[in-house]
Amino acid sequence: MQAAPQNPARIRVLVVDDHAMVRDGISMLLNRQADMEVVGEASDGAEAIAMYRQLLPDVTLMDVQMPGVGGVEAIAEIRRLAPKARILVLTTYPGDANAARAIRAGAMGYLLKNGIRSELVDAVRAVHAGRRAVSAEIACELAAHALDDPLTEKEIAILQLVADGLANKQIASQLHLSVETIKAHLKTIFGKLGVHDRTHAVTLAARRGYINPFASG
Repeated sequence: MQAAPQNPARIRVLVVDDHAMVRDGISMLLNRQADMEVVGEASDGAEAIAMYRQLLPDVTLMDVQMPGVGGVEAIAEIRRLAPKARILVLTTYPGDANAARAIRAGAMGYLLKNGIRSELVDAVRAVHAGRRAVSAEIACELAAHALDDPLTEKEIAILQLVADGLANKQIASQLHLSVETIKAHLKTIFGKLGVHDRTHAVTLAARRGYINPFASG
């Protein structure tokens, strides 16, 4: 991709979030910094990809869970288009699974929206300089689960359908599996998450970022 003209005195930032008030607040904060300039705002992953192509920002601030194309998918596509793209996740979701997926997709940092404003400003500068920026809470979560056996894509799909309220027979029909296979998968899921029932499995999986609250629409 051809580089866009840049003002070397300012870090050009693209802000991606599905809530307009959040985008406005972030933009106001960053635009008050002498060395930063928000050059665009996007409301979902698809728009973020299109605006990245157009603007080629220095740093992209990306939410994770958005309707339609989510943040992780957008990160992966932007990094495919521009392998050196510098992307910083800013989200309300502290789950280690979300963070791990985002970092594997190419994010250089992962911050929570409830963090202090100076942390965000410093993180933008760090990512722009080529350094990683991960909030202390996320770093602790990642460390705590570093040796855990992660859920497979099949297990996540089953758990998402459980969260959507489907019974084992319905899940089996939708995934073209037997009921006994679904039961076996659920037993494995419970073991990996350290829970004993469906409700706790769904609650913990949502908190850790394995299942997406937008997935069922």
